[in-house]
Amino acid sequence: MQTHPIVRVLCVLLGLLIWLGLAIPPVMAAPADPLKQAPIEVTVSLGNEANELKFGPDYLEFQTGKRYKLILSNPSPQKHYFTAKDFADGIWTQKVEAGRVEVKGAIHELELKPAAIAEWVFIPLKAGQYEVRCPIPGHTEAGMRGKLLVQ
Repeated sequence: MQTHPIVRVLCVLLGLLIWLGLAIPPVMAAPADPLKQAPIEVTVSLGNEANELKFGPDYLEFQTGKRYKLILSNPSPQKHYFTAKDFADGIWTQKVEAGRVEVKGAIHELELKPAAIAEWVFIPLKAGQYEVRCPIPGHTEAGMRGKLLVQ
């Protein structure tokens, strides 16, 4: 049985590609399970000891598919909120931990009383730019707002 000339040419080309190491892609590791990743820690201060109405920092960047632990602290003498509904709608929250309490499920805002600390563990699912603010009257207008970018 005689081989068609095109088949012979393709076999020669395939042999050449294999010899050059171009035909077989390198074996790549499967992406890690996000829940098995150590969370990337990001710390945000709601206000400060001088009672300034601001988030520090007021701009955060996240990547979809990565696991984060957002550590929120309130060193100011008054309560503040971390409100980011649209951002929260585009993430999967694993848990929020504050004191000896762990909260699971959909979270849209956290209220931190003076000297409080909360940890929000999540995985961003949806890219976009989102706003975070403290909705206490006068706080957003005074500068307690920021941007969250998910890429």
